[in-house]
Amino acid sequence: MALPDSVTTCLSQPVHYAICKLGFEKKDAYDINNILSGDGKVCWQAVTEHVCYLESDQSMDYINSIRSLGPVCESVNLYFKSLTKEQFVIQYASWFHWTNCTEVFLEVFDVLQDTQATEVALGLMKLTSCLERALGDVYLLKGNDCPFLLRDLLASEQLADVFGQAVMNVLRVFIGSPHGLNLRNVLWHGFASPQEIPAKYCAMLLFLTAGLGQLLQTYLLQTRGVLVHRPYVIFMSLEELDAFPLNNEILSIAEELVKLSSFVLKMMLPFWIAALRAFKQSRYADSVILLLPQLEVGLRLLFTTTNKCPNRLLTAESSALYTTFDEMLRKHLDNEEVNQLPVVLEEPAMESDFLWDFLNHQEGPRIRDRLSHGEINLETFPREVANQIVGFAITILCRFSDGDMFSLKEHMVIKPLMNCASCYQSRFHPISRLKKQVLECMRSIHLWPELPTVPEEQGQKIKGLEGNAEADSLISMIPEIVSQLQHYMPQNCCSSNDPINSVLTERLLVELCGTRVCTLYSPRPVLEVVVVLRQISAQCHQVSQQVIAGAGLRYTQWVNKTLRSRQRHNYRRMLNSIKFLSPVLRLILLLITLELVSVHSVCKKNPFDYQQYLKFLKSVLQYTENLVTYTSPEKNKWDETVELTKKTLIKIRKISDRKLMLMHLAT
Repeated sequence: MALPDSVTTCLSQPVHYAICKLGFEKKDAYDINNILSGDGKVCWQAVTEHVCYLESDQSMDYINSIRSLGPVCESVNLYFKSLTKEQFVIQYASWFHWTNCTEVFLEVFDVLQDTQATEVALGLMKLTSCLERALGDVYLLKGNDCPFLLRDLLASEQLADVFGQAVMNVLRVFIGSPHGLNLRNVLWHGFASPQEIPAKYCAMLLFLTAGLGQLLQTYLLQTRGVLVHRPYVIFMSLEELDAFPLNNEILSIAEELVKLSSFVLKMMLPFWIAALRAFKQSRYADSVILLLPQLEVGLRLLFTTTNKCPNRLLTAESSALYTTFDEMLRKHLDNEEVNQLPVVLEEPAMESDFLWDFLNHQEGPRIRDRLSHGEINLETFPREVANQIVGFAITILCRFSDGDMFSLKEHMVIKPLMNCASCYQSRFHPISRLKKQVLECMRSIHLWPELPTVPEEQGQKIKGLEGNAEADSLISMIPEIVSQLQHYMPQNCCSSNDPINSVLTERLLVELCGTRVCTLYSPRPVLEVVVVLRQISAQCHQVSQQVIAGAGLRYTQWVNKTLRSRQRHNYRRMLNSIKFLSPVLRLILLLITLELVSVHSVCKKNPFDYQQYLKFLKSVLQYTENLVTYTSPEKNKWDETVELTKKTLIKIRKISDRKLMLMHLAT
C-alpha cells in the first residue's frame, strides 16, 4: 500500500514548541560558576531554583521551568565543550560509577564534542536508559518492587528521600513526565527526528547524572548504606533467535533500500543509515537502539494510514495516549473496531508474529522494554539479537517499497531473507513454548533405555525383582488408548503390531509439533488450556529428570555394594516402575500434543463442557504432580505410583471413549 511521504515531523505543535523553541526563548547568558563549585560539584540549590511552580496549587509549572532552565543547559553544554576528554574524565568519571555504566556516560561526552544530531539522539537514549536503571537501584535502598515506569520512579518518595524532592523535580522537567520535555519517551517511541533534539539537553542530563552521583555518595556515607546493582538480563538459547540470514551484500542493498522505501520517513533517514552502519561496525546495541524507534514510527505511519486516523501519527499530548507498539499490535482499536494494521501485515503473517515474539511475549527477549529500561548490558549485547532486528527491518522495507523496486525484492541476494520471513513462526508464544517443552521432555524420556541397570542374572539376587503383575496390567491398557487416538494422528506414524514403541515416539511428536497452530490473538480459553498443558508437560519432565538421577545413583550404590536392605527393595520397585512409567508419560505427551494441535476447538465448547474439560486436564495435572512427589529422592514411593497411574489411565480412556477431548471436536 502507498504511504504518505509528506510528513515533516512526528511532534505535535505543542510538543515541538516545548522541545525545539521554549528552552531558547531566554537569551541571557548564564554563568556556569553559579551552579559549579570550585571542586567541580554541582550546586543543586542554584539549579533547583529554576524550577517554577503554579501559584494556585504549588504543582510544577513545566512551561516556565523549561524556559528558565534553557540558558542553564546552554551554559553546561558550552562548559563541556571547553573541556578536553582527559579533563572531563579526571573531574567527572568517578561520579558516574553509581550508574554501573561509566563508559556510556564518557561516550556521551565525546558525542557532545562532535554534535552530530543522530549521535546526540543515540547518546541521549542510552543515557536515559542507564540513568533509569541506576535510579531503580537507588530506589531499592529504601523500597521493594521498583516501579516499571520512569515517571512513577521519579515521583516516588524513596528517591525524594535520597536526593531531595527539589532535585527530582529538576529531572522531571527533562524526562519521565508527559508535561515536561519527556525526552526519553519522545526518542524511544520514535517521535523525534535527529535535528529536533537540542544537544544542550543531552549535556544537561549528563551534568545532572554526575550531580546525582555526588548526592548519593554523601547519602551512603551518612547512612553507611551500600548500593547494589541488579544483574543484567542475559539472553539464553540464542540459537532460538536465529531467523534471518544476513551478509554484507544484503546490508549494502539495505543501505539503498532505506532511501527508496515508503516505510521510512525522510526526516528519519539518518537514523536508519546510522543503524546499518553501527551493525556493520559490530556496535550491536547501538544498531538496535536506533532501529527500534524507527520500526515503531514506520508501523505507526502504517497504523494511522490503514485505520484512517492520521492525527495519531503525532506525539500525543499529556492528556492523551501515545500510539505505541502495544496499541498498534492489538486486535481492536479503542472504539472496538478491528485494527487494520495486523490485517495489512498478514501477507505474510510473520510481521505480527515476529513483533509479538521480540517485543511483547513474556518469555521472549522483550528487546525494546529491556533496552529502554536499562536491563541489558550494552557492551555485551549479542549479535544474534541485533541480526534478527536488522533482518526483520530489511524485510519490512522490502514489503513497503515502490513498484519499481519489485526486481530488488526478487534479487537473488534478498530472496533468501524474504523466504525466511514468509516461513517465520512464533517462538515465544505460550503455544510455541509448549511445543518446545513437549519435545524436550520426550528426549529426556528416550534416555531411559540407556540408564545403567542391574544385569538380569545379578538382579535375581535382589529379592522381588521378578515381574510385577500390576505394572504389566497398566502397560496392557496403553495400546487400547493409543488405538482410540490413532484416528487423530498422521497415518504413517501408526503400527498395530507394536503401538507403544511404534506410535509413542519422538518422531510422531516432532511431526505433530510441526503443525502450524495460530498464535496471534489467541482467545482466553485457548490460553487457559495451554497453561494447564504446559504445567502437565513440566511435571512430566521433572519426573523424567528424577528417574534419570535416581536410577543412576542407585545403580552406582548397588555396584559399590553400599545399598542397605530397604534401599535394595526400593531399587527393585524403581526398576519395575520405570517399565510402565515410560509409556505412560509418552502417552500423556501424545495427548498434550494432539490437544494442542486442536486447541482452538475449545472455543466450540459451551461453558459447562469447557469447565468439565478443564477439570479433566487438572486431574491429569494432579496426577503428574503426585508423580513428581512420589518419585522424588525424599519420598521414593514407587509402589504408590501403580495405583495412581491406574486411576488416571481409566479416566483418560473414559474421556476418550466419550469423545470429549479437543481432537474430537476438531474433526
